[in-house]
Amino acid sequence: MIDVNLLQRFDKPGPRYTSYPPAPIFSPTYTEKLFEVDLIRNNDENYDPISLYVHIPFCDTLCYFCGCTTMVTNNRSHIQRYVSALKKEIEHTAQYINKNRRVVQMHWGGGTPTFLEPNEIEVLAAFFHSHFTFRDDAEISIEIDPRGLTYEHFLALKKSGFNRISLGVQDFTEDVQRAVNRVQPEHITRQAMDWAYSVGIRNINIDLIYGLPLQTVESFQTTLDKIVELSPNRIAVFNFAYVPWMKPHQKLIHPEDMPSAETKLALLKSTIETLTNAGYEYIGMDHFAKPSDEMTVAQKEKTLHRNFQGYSTKANTDLFAFGMSSISHFGTVYAQNEKTLAEYSEAVENNRFATSVGYRMTNDDTIRKEVIMRLMCDLELSKREIEERFRISFDEYFSDALQQLEEFVLLGLIRNSYDKITIEGAGRFILRNIAMCFDAYLNKTSKQKPLYSRTV
Repeated sequence: MIDVNLLQRFDKPGPRYTSYPPAPIFSPTYTEKLFEVDLIRNNDENYDPISLYVHIPFCDTLCYFCGCTTMVTNNRSHIQRYVSALKKEIEHTAQYINKNRRVVQMHWGGGTPTFLEPNEIEVLAAFFHSHFTFRDDAEISIEIDPRGLTYEHFLALKKSGFNRISLGVQDFTEDVQRAVNRVQPEHITRQAMDWAYSVGIRNINIDLIYGLPLQTVESFQTTLDKIVELSPNRIAVFNFAYVPWMKPHQKLIHPEDMPSAETKLALLKSTIETLTNAGYEYIGMDHFAKPSDEMTVAQKEKTLHRNFQGYSTKANTDLFAFGMSSISHFGTVYAQNEKTLAEYSEAVENNRFATSVGYRMTNDDTIRKEVIMRLMCDLELSKREIEERFRISFDEYFSDALQQLEEFVLLGLIRNSYDKITIEGAGRFILRNIAMCFDAYLNKTSKQKPLYSRTV
């Protein structure tokens, strides 16, 4: 059983560690010129596999809970201009990437990538394939909003090589859906899964959110039971990041409809117990997967990784990202594109990289990133491996962090032995809090407004 009081004790703002350092550390002093230099340096005699990400920001309605970079429009000319700019960016960037490098993963996120028409999906996917070489077993995935979807979309996805889809559900309860302006009848989600199976796409993720307005433990339990019945390969249950000071459209949510902190914790408890009792493995953070799933296998084999899409099975790949707000990460470099359509398009249409902010990691960043990554992915860390790889004395280098970890040790949430740190029991429910002990930047970011969502 999960101790709600324990979860409540550690419920505070903190990074999700899809990157380290976290994105608020990125700086505008990192320019497109530096990005070009780093691209050239990274690809000099580099034959390692790569991952690709493309951001499609468009939606036809605004979901009040959304924390992504989106653009609500029904003007197809905006979309056509954007796709044209994407092609130009792909073509420009591909010139700098070693042609011998193979793509092992590509993900389309948003927004709503399937807001593109089926023929637009085929054309854009073909453009990627004409500029990069994909490995035969590459994972090609896309985020899907079942609303407005057609069978022709799935035919286009299959033809274009997509083999994994993520279906946004959030919650099946109609009152909750109305409160967040995302009315999505259950039958269209089921239909989308049937269509996916019918064209041969069998790897399906479902995304849920807990902590939405009007959610109750009872109503969300009904949603969870229905998801278990649908039996997707993976389930992601995200903590609603209520940050109206960063995402002004979230002010459209009535504060009085928000569940209490106690209810949110009860929702999390119910989620973890329901899904694990149904046979799903709790990977960590907000991810669950079937025992046979590649993600579960990767965790057991210690090849799991984290990137800007969350947990990933494709470790040790450089990520090249396209589209507004997208973030590339290769070598020791992070680079994020402009976040507005006008600024992004203007840069790309003038044959410039659309880099807005970025960061070059220090040696200390690299060490801390590896420690955080291994704890969050493997649920354990070999001190000796870190010492041998980075030529440090672990206990001396991380003396401050180890002092902070003592609280978790005393509560039985981690074990800190001579050569290993191991996440124990309920410790996997608060991985972000444990990782924060190794974060050198937490006290250097702004305290006027929280920069991060709450950890529980």
